[in-house]
Amino acid sequence: MKLKLPPAIVFLIFGILMYLLAEFLPVGYFDFFGRRVLIKALLILAVGISCMALIQFYLANTSIDPKNPSKASSLVSNGIYKYSRNPMYLGLLLILLAWALWWGNAFNVLLAAGFVSYMNAFQIQPEEDSLASLFGKEYKHYCIKVRRWF
Repeated sequence: MKLKLPPAIVFLIFGILMYLLAEFLPVGYFDFFGRRVLIKALLILAVGISCMALIQFYLANTSIDPKNPSKASSLVSNGIYKYSRNPMYLGLLLILLAWALWWGNAFNVLLAAGFVSYMNAFQIQPEEDSLASLFGKEYKHYCIKVRRWF
């Protein structure tokens, strides 16, 4: 798989775009009671989901390298992976949503949707193709049972 940008770099780019949008397009500003509590809840959820996903990969003794999904030695489909095929990317999305709330610009939701769209097209789909060729019917059955994001 030829990956142009690692997911962490894509995440940082979208985070920077959110900051710039909030700074230079203040017309979408909003605030509401409990916003800071929601930000903290999203961050806690993101860290929890991401840590569970990383621990499960570690326990399965398989690769977490997003550039080379063909290095995977086993298909992880239990724990958090029973609910999301991409919990690590879901964690990044939740952090971006918390970041969007922090800046309080409604238009940042569009950037979060852009992150999902980019990841689906340029990261997740190539990963899924690679895993389907590696694990065959087992992976295809897993894709039918479990949603891509949540």
